[in-house]
Amino acid sequence: RVVEESWETTASDRATLSVETDRRVAADEDRLHRLFENLFRNAVEHAGSDPAVRVARTDEGVAVDDDGPGIPEDQREDALSVGYSTQTEGTGLGLPIVSRVADAHGWSVELGSSEAGGARIHLVGARETVEENA
Repeated sequence: RVVEESWETTASDRATLSVETDRRVAADEDRLHRLFENLFRNAVEHAGSDPAVRVARTDEGVAVDDDGPGIPEDQREDALSVGYSTQTEGTGLGLPIVSRVADAHGWSVELGSSEAGGARIHLVGARETVEENA
Protein backbone atom coordinates (compact mmCIF):
# COMPACT_ATOMS: atom_id res chain seq x y z
CA ARG A 1 0.00 0.00 0.00
CA VAL A 2 2.75 2.49 0.93
CA VAL A 3 4.62 1.72 -2.29
CA GLU A 4 1.56 2.33 -4.46
CA GLU A 5 0.56 5.50 -2.59
CA SER A 6 4.10 6.86 -2.93
CA TRP A 7 4.08 6.05 -6.64
CA GLU A 8 0.87 8.00 -7.17
CA THR A 9 2.40 11.16 -5.74
CA THR A 10 5.67 11.04 -7.71
CA ALA A 11 5.31 9.12 -10.97
CA SER A 12 5.03 10.62 -14.42
CA ASP A 13 2.40 9.53 -16.93
CA ARG A 14 4.97 7.58 -18.95
CA ALA A 15 6.64 5.76 -16.06
CA THR A 16 5.52 2.26 -15.06
CA LEU A 17 5.66 0.47 -11.73
CA SER A 18 5.83 -3.26 -11.06
CA VAL A 19 5.43 -4.40 -7.44
CA GLU A 20 6.65 -7.94 -6.95
CA THR A 21 6.29 -8.22 -3.20
CA ASP A 22 3.68 -8.03 -0.51
CA ARG A 23 6.31 -7.74 2.22
CA ARG A 24 5.27 -5.82 5.31
CA VAL A 25 7.94 -4.14 7.39
CA ALA A 26 7.91 -2.41 10.75
CA ALA A 27 8.48 1.25 9.84
CA ASP A 28 7.27 4.76 10.46
CA GLU A 29 4.70 5.12 7.68
CA ASP A 30 5.41 8.80 6.91
CA ARG A 31 9.15 8.17 6.68
CA LEU A 32 8.58 5.09 4.53
CA HIS A 33 6.44 7.18 2.17
CA ARG A 34 9.24 9.74 1.97
CA LEU A 35 11.80 7.02 1.24
CA PHE A 36 9.81 5.56 -1.65
CA GLU A 37 8.83 8.99 -3.01
CA ASN A 38 12.52 9.91 -3.20
CA LEU A 39 13.42 6.64 -4.90
CA PHE A 40 10.61 6.99 -7.44
CA ARG A 41 11.40 10.67 -8.09
CA ASN A 42 15.04 9.73 -8.74
CA ALA A 43 13.98 7.06 -11.22
CA VAL A 44 11.63 9.43 -13.04
CA GLU A 45 14.30 12.16 -13.19
CA HIS A 46 17.33 10.00 -14.03
CA ALA A 47 16.13 6.87 -15.85
CA GLY A 48 14.90 8.40 -19.10
CA SER A 49 11.59 9.55 -20.50
CA ASP A 50 9.58 6.38 -19.77
CA PRO A 51 11.25 4.49 -16.94
CA ALA A 52 10.14 1.10 -15.73
CA VAL A 53 10.48 0.80 -11.95
CA ARG A 54 10.30 -2.48 -10.06
CA VAL A 55 9.97 -3.08 -6.32
CA ALA A 56 10.87 -6.63 -5.30
CA ARG A 57 11.58 -8.75 -2.26
CA THR A 58 15.13 -9.97 -1.77
CA ASP A 59 16.53 -12.42 0.76
CA GLU A 60 18.02 -9.46 2.65
CA GLY A 61 15.21 -6.91 2.28
CA VAL A 62 13.59 -4.97 -0.55
CA ALA A 63 15.07 -3.63 -3.81
CA VAL A 64 13.91 -0.80 -6.05
CA ASP A 65 15.18 -1.21 -9.61
CA ASP A 66 14.87 0.90 -12.74
CA ASP A 67 15.85 0.47 -16.38
CA GLY A 68 17.77 3.73 -16.80
CA PRO A 69 21.52 4.23 -17.20
CA GLY A 70 22.24 3.27 -13.58
CA ILE A 71 24.80 4.70 -11.20
CA PRO A 72 28.40 4.09 -12.27
CA GLU A 73 30.18 1.84 -9.79
CA ASP A 74 32.86 4.43 -9.07
CA GLN A 75 30.19 7.02 -8.13
CA ARG A 76 27.96 4.89 -5.90
CA GLU A 77 29.52 5.91 -2.60
CA ASP A 78 29.29 9.60 -3.57
CA ALA A 79 25.66 9.18 -4.66
CA LEU A 80 24.65 8.75 -1.02
CA SER A 81 26.31 12.06 -0.05
CA VAL A 82 24.35 15.28 0.36
CA GLY A 83 24.76 17.51 -2.68
CA TYR A 84 25.73 14.79 -5.17
CA SER A 85 23.70 15.00 -8.36
CA THR A 86 24.25 14.19 -12.00
CA GLN A 87 21.91 17.00 -13.05
CA THR A 88 22.71 20.71 -12.81
CA GLU A 89 19.26 21.47 -11.42
CA GLY A 90 19.30 18.52 -9.01
CA THR A 91 19.44 19.09 -5.25
CA GLY A 92 21.47 16.01 -4.40
CA LEU A 93 19.12 15.20 -1.53
CA GLY A 94 17.14 12.20 -2.83
CA LEU A 95 19.45 9.29 -2.00
CA PRO A 96 20.82 10.87 1.20
CA ILE A 97 17.21 11.13 2.45
CA VAL A 98 16.68 7.47 1.53
CA SER A 99 19.85 6.56 3.41
CA ARG A 100 18.85 8.52 6.52
CA VAL A 101 15.36 6.99 6.62
CA ALA A 102 16.87 3.53 6.20
CA ASP A 103 19.40 4.20 8.97
CA ALA A 104 16.62 5.37 11.30
CA HIS A 105 14.97 1.96 10.84
CA GLY A 106 18.17 -0.05 11.31
CA TRP A 107 18.49 -0.81 7.60
CA SER A 108 21.33 -0.07 5.20
CA VAL A 109 21.30 1.08 1.58
CA GLU A 110 23.37 -0.68 -1.07
CA LEU A 111 23.60 0.74 -4.57
CA GLY A 112 24.04 -1.63 -7.47
CA SER A 113 22.81 -2.53 -10.93
CA SER A 114 19.38 -3.87 -11.79
CA GLU A 115 18.84 -6.81 -14.13
CA ALA A 116 17.83 -4.24 -16.78
CA GLY A 117 21.16 -2.42 -16.37
CA GLY A 118 19.71 0.50 -14.45
CA ALA A 119 20.02 1.45 -10.81
CA ARG A 120 19.24 -0.91 -7.94
CA ILE A 121 18.69 0.57 -4.51
CA HIS A 122 18.68 -2.30 -2.04
CA LEU A 123 17.18 -1.72 1.40
CA VAL A 124 19.08 -4.33 3.37
CA GLY A 125 17.35 -5.29 6.59
CA ALA A 126 13.83 -4.29 5.49
CA ARG A 127 12.53 -7.74 6.25
CA GLU A 128 9.07 -9.08 6.80
CA THR A 129 7.48 -8.57 10.19
CA VAL A 130 4.36 -9.88 11.81
CA GLU A 131 1.32 -8.08 10.49
CA GLU A 132 0.45 -6.24 13.70
CA ASN A 133 3.83 -4.46 13.51
CA ALA A 134 3.58 -3.58 9.84
